[in-house]
Amino acid sequence: MTAIIGLTGGIGSGKTTVANFFKELGVPVYIADDAGKEVMESQTILSQIKAVFGEAIFELGVLNRQKLAAIVFADPEKLQQLNAIVHPAVANHFKLWLSNHQHFPFIIYESAILFESKGNEKCNKIITVTAPLSVKLQRVMARDTTTEEQVLLRMKSQWSDDQRIAKSDFVIENTDLEMTKSQVVKILKIL
Repeated sequence: MTAIIGLTGGIGSGKTTVANFFKELGVPVYIADDAGKEVMESQTILSQIKAVFGEAIFELGVLNRQKLAAIVFADPEKLQQLNAIVHPAVANHFKLWLSNHQHFPFIIYESAILFESKGNEKCNKIITVTAPLSVKLQRVMARDTTTEEQVLLRMKSQWSDDQRIAKSDFVIENTDLEMTKSQVVKILKIL
């Protein structure tokens, strides 16, 4: 049976960088956020989102993800409603993906909200990626061209690093690329 290694960390921690290092080393990586975006393109999911959030978040029939994000990250109840639509579809997508990777001893399951979505319950081991708050803020503001206030609002909807670390088997401090890569190699040897 293929082991599932959870990879998580707060927004801007550098999960994608770590995931890419694992990919370079030959480990299959499932990115839940990418799967979520893919799933949200299906008409079934879009219809459900429209039914809950209304036409206002659509422009010319296309979902405006920024408008949707502004709504859900300002209101925990709205975030729960969106997750109730998207998470089951991502779970099904992952089951199919995993069935196509059964010949590997383990895979990486990357999710920013691994604990919040109870995805950790299907994992054999968990890796948390961390970085100082100032570094995370810089990364996200540069990547998403957003404000510090908007990033902090999104961070409030996620577990803290301390909460994640307490439930993790490995922790990667992601501030220096070479050090991060060496930590990935070290974990890979243990796995």
